[in-house]
Amino acid sequence: MSAPDLLARDGLLQDRPAALRRLLARPELGSLIAAVAVFLVFAVVAEPFLRVSSLGTVLYAASTIGIMAVPVSLLMIGGEFDLSAGVLVTTAALTSSLVSYQFTAVTWVGVLVSLATTLSIGWFNGWMLGRTKLPSFIVTLGTFLMLTGANLGITKAVSGTVSTKSIADMEGFESCRRLFASEVTIGGLTIKATVWWWLGLLVVGSWVLLRTRFGNWIFAVGGDADAARAVGVPVARTKTVLYLGVGFGAWVLGQHLLFSFDTVQSGEGVGNELIYIVAAVIGGCLITGGYGSVVGSALGALIFGMASKGIIYAQWNPDWFKFFLGAMLLLAALLNAYVKRRAERGPR
Repeated sequence: MSAPDLLARDGLLQDRPAALRRLLARPELGSLIAAVAVFLVFAVVAEPFLRVSSLGTVLYAASTIGIMAVPVSLLMIGGEFDLSAGVLVTTAALTSSLVSYQFTAVTWVGVLVSLATTLSIGWFNGWMLGRTKLPSFIVTLGTFLMLTGANLGITKAVSGTVSTKSIADMEGFESCRRLFASEVTIGGLTIKATVWWWLGLLVVGSWVLLRTRFGNWIFAVGGDADAARAVGVPVARTKTVLYLGVGFGAWVLGQHLLFSFDTVQSGEGVGNELIYIVAAVIGGCLITGGYGSVVGSALGALIFGMASKGIIYAQWNPDWFKFFLGAMLLLAALLNAYVKRRAERGPR
């Protein structure tokens, strides 16, 4: 049972109007307030922050996090983590580039092989989790280390350097770029393809979570896997599908990186998995699973985009950005834990 259901059942908010109770029970409420606060701060201290061109930059920064924050938040609601998500993006880009350059000279072949690769890695994580019963922290940490080594080792063995060769002159490059790395300018606002991918994943993820039986399964396995299994929920299969979702998100973002710059550095992506998790937690996902929101993860990604660019526009020392991110994570985790405790304790 999700935290909003617990709040309603226990009567925690029964003394408030129904609409207000529903609002206060939403997991993304805290992230919405935080997003408004961050926007107002930078709107006051950084004049360039309010320019139309700056909005496009903020949206782009948010979308490169949000594309992965959507599947990562679903996975966390299902009670699991994926520490390999950051380097999996790089694996997706490297696979597409290396296959295209070394074997086919057609970029679409590399793109499809990359999709099969990332989905296979996602399936492997889910299968290992179900078969071994090891914590997802251990399983995906192992995958993280293997992918980090494979990205570097295979790239150096094939290309002789730590980066891939340019594929800009290959057949299919321009059509791939239009799909994954194009941009459109409307009234001075430049919107990159990642923003559309992000919005599409956000809509699909929200619909799956809130309007389908599979969404109920996600909440169930994250809240209590044993109880969910007892009532017939396919726990292992549900978690495997969630890992496949992470693989798909990594593929989309990896193709964007490749077709934006046409080369890839094999050491990129390390540490980005923590940013995806931070976005999900700021958005209302509990570390313990069973509670959260896809929309909240989008707000978490937007906060990241506003903060990373707002600090630059305000001419603050960018070294403090990680401090801000850590503080936001702790505050969000404390708020989420407080809501859960109050929900479980009931009215006093």
